[in-house]
Amino acid sequence: MSPTSPSAARAAEAIASAAGTPPLPPAGLTLLQRLFSAYPGRMGLRLGHWQTCLGREAAPGVAPDFTLVLNDPAALRKLLLGRDPLRFAEAYFTQQIDVEGDFFAALQLKDHLPELTLSWSDRLRLAVRLLAPPPGAGDAELRSGQVRGHTRAENKAAIAFHYDLSNDFYALWLDPAMVYSCAYYETEDTPLAQAQWAKLDHICRKLRLQPGEELLDVGCGWGALVMHAARHYGVKAVGITLSQRQLDLARERIAAAGLQGQVEVRLCDYRDMQGQFDKISSVGMFEHVGLKNLPTYFGSVHRLLKPGGLFLNHGITHEEDGWGQALSSKFINRYVFPDGELDRVSNVTRVMEQQKFELHDLEGLRMHYARTLRAWVAKLEQHHEQALQYVDEAHYRIWRLYMAASALEFENGELGLYQILASKRDGGPAPVPLTRRYLYDAR
Repeated sequence: MSPTSPSAARAAEAIASAAGTPPLPPAGLTLLQRLFSAYPGRMGLRLGHWQTCLGREAAPGVAPDFTLVLNDPAALRKLLLGRDPLRFAEAYFTQQIDVEGDFFAALQLKDHLPELTLSWSDRLRLAVRLLAPPPGAGDAELRSGQVRGHTRAENKAAIAFHYDLSNDFYALWLDPAMVYSCAYYETEDTPLAQAQWAKLDHICRKLRLQPGEELLDVGCGWGALVMHAARHYGVKAVGITLSQRQLDLARERIAAAGLQGQVEVRLCDYRDMQGQFDKISSVGMFEHVGLKNLPTYFGSVHRLLKPGGLFLNHGITHEEDGWGQALSSKFINRYVFPDGELDRVSNVTRVMEQQKFELHDLEGLRMHYARTLRAWVAKLEQHHEQALQYVDEAHYRIWRLYMAASALEFENGELGLYQILASKRDGGPAPVPLTRRYLYDAR
């Protein structure tokens, strides 16, 4: 059946709604139907009062899993001609398209768009029959500056780009303690706040914190871990961050909790930190240091850790070696984490051993992070209107898409999350018990 045959035209008209004027002629609708015939689901398209349903499971009277609402008729042309999932993201950020229905299902388009097969005649047909793009809002103002050398200045600017949006914005969708890292779900129905408390306690148990010990938290965020460790384990804690807004709020929270004598937070780069500590934690921070700086990072921690002390590194890893130009890499660096770089966990542990760490425990928590991200997305969506008091619609959409897409990548194994417990390799007895029972016994 050729794309321009009468039967093809009738088939295309059959999938289109009777209401509204299609944005392209029957041959164009047939082309759309063919391009998305292998899509494993039901995808709706709507422009004004016109709508249709595409995909392998599309059927009359069956609602789509999600609908792409074309606010700009040229958006469809751009997506199909470019076949680049980043165009889909950018069209969503700039409100050329909206998504109704299952947002997570819509993000699966990233796997289908690159597989679209467009002949030159198809491309010409799309270029001629779909409307040319009018001048519109670009996304340049949404993009971060490039990070090349992971210098102190670049890292500080990158942290400000992400974390200095608004403390109130983050408070809308994080737990009350404002823990911006993977939670620890002990049951399927554990609430987010309880799972975050459990994560903080899991880290403290792994570090075997004792009253009077000194703890350093590298990349302390809004101070949740240092406050938890001081309050429940009696340690003296120091946290460091590069975000001025995090620093200001963390100090307010420490004062409100009456922990000024036990907890201190500083604006400091890990490379400039001095002193030695009994225990060191780093939660969701090493992703920012840059792969070429991992020896410097782990070497700095080694310098700061006392003999016989313990270090826990909690961070995200990638399924591939190095940080290339994959879709997720480009998206993350362009819109979310300008300095973010990930690697395989095997490469991370190799660098740790090269920096004279002995590894005692490695725990994979990727499904915990998938669940955490879905909880964050749900809370963000619930507080959409309130969020717009602190950020514009474009930044709301960036955070919604980045967290939802990350949840899917943790679920399919493209991303991992590992807690690695280590100590200095000094030839003495290991500073951990013979078994892991101590992590789970009641205190």
